[in-house]
Amino acid sequence: MHPKFAPYLFGAMLSGSMSFLVSGIATFRAVGPHAEFFSFWIESWLFAWAVAFPAVLVLAPIVREIVAKLVKQPEE
Repeated sequence: MHPKFAPYLFGAMLSGSMSFLVSGIATFRAVGPHAEFFSFWIESWLFAWAVAFPAVLVLAPIVREIVAKLVKQPEE
């Protein structure tokens, strides 16, 4: 894969893993140990990822700028 796609791959992997984890927790809290828990979870995760991936792509540069302003840069 070409390096120019690295931010998109990073965004896909980060948003996918975080939305998978959070949707699993939220689904378990909502339905408990239900017989169809896994199918509920996957459905919730796919919807969450569809929202999280574009959000990460938009928000990551903004958050990087904010963090750069809040963190003291080392003197050269």
